[in-house]
Amino acid sequence: MDSSFDTYVIFGLRRCYAARQKLSQPKVTAFFVWSEQQLLGIPGKSDLAKAFRFGLSLRDAFSLFLTDGRVAIDNNPTERALRPIGVGRKNWLFAGAYTGAETLSRAMTIIETAKLNDLDPQSYLADVLDRIHDHKINRLDELLPWNWAPADAENSKAA
Repeated sequence: MDSSFDTYVIFGLRRCYAARQKLSQPKVTAFFVWSEQQLLGIPGKSDLAKAFRFGLSLRDAFSLFLTDGRVAIDNNPTERALRPIGVGRKNWLFAGAYTGAETLSRAMTIIETAKLNDLDPQSYLADVLDRIHDHKINRLDELLPWNWAPADAENSKAA
Protein backbone atom coordinates (compact mmCIF):
# COMPACT_ATOMS: atom_id res chain seq x y z
CA MET A 1 0.00 0.00 0.00
CA ASP A 2 1.18 3.47 -0.66
CA SER A 3 1.74 5.95 2.14
CA SER A 4 -1.19 8.19 1.08
CA PHE A 5 -3.57 5.28 1.68
CA ASP A 6 -1.95 4.56 5.04
CA THR A 7 -2.31 8.23 5.97
CA TYR A 8 -5.97 8.18 4.93
CA VAL A 9 -6.64 5.08 7.04
CA ILE A 10 -4.82 6.47 10.07
CA PHE A 11 -6.62 9.80 9.73
CA GLY A 12 -9.96 7.97 9.43
CA LEU A 13 -9.24 5.87 12.51
CA ARG A 14 -8.25 8.97 14.49
CA ARG A 15 -11.47 10.74 13.49
CA CYS A 16 -13.46 7.64 14.39
CA TYR A 17 -11.68 7.41 17.75
CA ALA A 18 -12.32 11.09 18.52
CA ALA A 19 -16.00 10.84 17.58
CA ARG A 20 -16.52 7.71 19.66
CA GLN A 21 -14.76 9.24 22.64
CA LYS A 22 -16.88 12.37 22.40
CA LEU A 23 -20.26 10.84 21.58
CA SER A 24 -20.26 7.24 22.80
CA GLN A 25 -17.88 7.11 25.76
CA PRO A 26 -20.17 9.10 28.09
CA LYS A 27 -23.14 6.90 27.20
CA VAL A 28 -21.21 3.68 27.70
CA THR A 29 -19.89 4.90 31.05
CA ALA A 30 -23.40 5.95 32.12
CA PHE A 31 -24.77 2.56 31.07
CA PHE A 32 -22.27 0.65 33.19
CA VAL A 33 -22.84 2.95 36.18
CA TRP A 34 -26.60 2.40 35.79
CA SER A 35 -26.05 -1.38 35.52
CA GLU A 36 -24.04 -1.43 38.75
CA GLN A 37 -26.77 0.57 40.51
CA GLN A 38 -29.46 -1.82 39.29
CA LEU A 39 -27.47 -4.76 40.58
CA LEU A 40 -27.60 -3.30 44.10
CA GLY A 41 -31.41 -3.23 44.10
CA ILE A 42 -32.23 -6.78 42.97
CA PRO A 43 -31.83 -10.16 44.72
CA GLY A 44 -28.27 -11.39 44.23
CA LYS A 45 -29.19 -14.92 43.17
CA SER A 46 -31.89 -13.95 40.70
CA ASP A 47 -31.57 -14.58 36.97
CA LEU A 48 -31.69 -10.83 36.39
CA ALA A 49 -28.73 -10.30 38.74
CA LYS A 50 -26.82 -13.05 36.91
CA ALA A 51 -27.52 -11.31 33.62
CA PHE A 52 -26.31 -7.95 34.96
CA ARG A 53 -23.14 -9.53 36.39
CA PHE A 54 -22.49 -11.29 33.09
CA GLY A 55 -22.80 -8.01 31.19
CA LEU A 56 -20.57 -6.19 33.65
CA SER A 57 -17.94 -8.93 33.43
CA LEU A 58 -17.69 -8.28 29.67
CA ARG A 59 -17.22 -4.53 30.00
CA ASP A 60 -13.91 -4.55 28.10
CA ALA A 61 -15.36 -6.51 25.18
CA PHE A 62 -18.47 -4.31 25.03
CA SER A 63 -16.30 -1.18 25.11
CA LEU A 64 -13.67 -2.25 22.57
CA PHE A 65 -15.27 -0.16 19.82
CA LEU A 66 -14.39 2.97 21.83
CA THR A 67 -10.64 2.46 21.50
CA ASP A 68 -10.33 0.60 18.19
CA GLY A 69 -11.86 2.33 15.18
CA ARG A 70 -11.73 -0.89 13.17
CA VAL A 71 -14.33 -2.49 15.44
CA ALA A 72 -17.89 -1.87 14.31
CA ILE A 73 -20.36 -0.41 16.79
CA ASP A 74 -23.01 -2.90 15.73
CA ASN A 75 -23.36 -6.08 13.74
CA ASN A 76 -25.93 -4.82 11.21
CA PRO A 77 -23.91 -5.91 8.12
CA THR A 78 -23.71 -9.45 9.51
CA GLU A 79 -27.42 -9.46 10.33
CA ARG A 80 -28.24 -8.32 6.78
CA ALA A 81 -26.05 -11.07 5.30
CA LEU A 82 -27.83 -13.72 7.39
CA ARG A 83 -31.37 -12.47 6.73
CA PRO A 84 -31.86 -14.49 3.50
CA ILE A 85 -31.03 -17.65 5.43
CA GLY A 86 -33.59 -16.88 8.12
CA VAL A 87 -36.25 -15.92 5.60
CA GLY A 88 -35.66 -19.04 3.50
CA ARG A 89 -35.51 -21.47 6.42
CA LYS A 90 -39.13 -22.65 6.10
CA ASN A 91 -38.79 -22.97 2.33
CA TRP A 92 -35.78 -25.20 2.78
CA LEU A 93 -37.85 -27.72 4.67
CA PHE A 94 -39.00 -28.73 1.22
CA ALA A 95 -35.51 -29.21 -0.24
CA GLY A 96 -36.55 -32.76 -1.05
CA ALA A 97 -33.98 -34.64 0.99
CA TYR A 98 -31.13 -34.17 3.39
CA THR A 99 -28.67 -34.11 0.48
CA GLY A 100 -30.78 -31.45 -1.22
CA ALA A 101 -30.59 -29.29 1.88
CA GLU A 102 -26.81 -29.79 2.02
CA THR A 103 -26.50 -28.73 -1.61
CA LEU A 104 -28.65 -25.69 -0.96
CA SER A 105 -26.52 -24.68 2.04
CA ARG A 106 -23.36 -24.97 -0.06
CA ALA A 107 -24.89 -22.84 -2.79
CA MET A 108 -25.96 -20.19 -0.27
CA THR A 109 -22.44 -20.14 1.16
CA ILE A 110 -20.95 -19.51 -2.29
CA ILE A 111 -23.55 -16.83 -3.09
CA GLU A 112 -23.06 -14.96 0.19
CA THR A 113 -19.27 -15.18 -0.11
CA ALA A 114 -19.49 -13.70 -3.60
CA LYS A 115 -21.63 -10.85 -2.23
CA LEU A 116 -19.13 -10.20 0.58
CA ASN A 117 -16.44 -9.87 -2.09
CA ASP A 118 -18.54 -7.30 -4.01
CA LEU A 119 -19.28 -9.68 -6.88
CA ASP A 120 -22.53 -10.23 -8.73
CA PRO A 121 -23.29 -13.82 -7.63
CA GLN A 122 -25.05 -14.72 -10.89
CA SER A 123 -22.15 -13.53 -13.06
CA TYR A 124 -19.61 -15.15 -10.76
CA LEU A 125 -21.37 -18.53 -10.70
CA ALA A 126 -22.05 -18.52 -14.45
CA ASP A 127 -18.40 -17.82 -15.21
CA VAL A 128 -17.01 -20.33 -12.71
CA LEU A 129 -19.38 -23.09 -13.82
CA ASP A 130 -18.45 -22.41 -17.43
CA ARG A 131 -14.70 -22.57 -16.73
CA ILE A 132 -14.29 -25.15 -13.98
CA HIS A 133 -14.49 -28.27 -16.19
CA ASP A 134 -11.18 -27.52 -17.94
CA HIS A 135 -9.50 -25.46 -15.22
CA LYS A 136 -6.26 -26.91 -13.85
CA ILE A 137 -6.87 -28.55 -10.46
CA ASN A 138 -3.75 -27.01 -8.92
CA ARG A 139 -5.11 -23.55 -9.82
CA LEU A 140 -8.65 -23.86 -8.45
CA ASP A 141 -7.89 -21.14 -5.90
CA GLU A 142 -8.05 -18.68 -8.83
CA LEU A 143 -11.79 -19.33 -8.98
CA LEU A 144 -12.45 -18.46 -5.34
CA PRO A 145 -14.46 -15.24 -4.93
CA TRP A 146 -11.59 -13.24 -3.43
CA ASN A 147 -9.22 -14.24 -6.28
CA TRP A 148 -11.67 -14.44 -9.18
CA ALA A 149 -11.36 -12.44 -12.37
CA PRO A 150 -13.89 -12.86 -15.19
CA ALA A 151 -12.75 -15.06 -18.09
CA ASP A 152 -12.97 -12.17 -20.55
CA ALA A 153 -10.66 -10.10 -18.33
CA GLU A 154 -8.10 -12.93 -18.37
CA ASN A 155 -8.37 -13.23 -22.16
CA SER A 156 -7.80 -9.49 -22.58
CA LYS A 157 -4.69 -9.74 -20.36
CA ALA A 158 -3.30 -12.59 -22.47
CA ALA A 159 -3.82 -10.70 -25.72
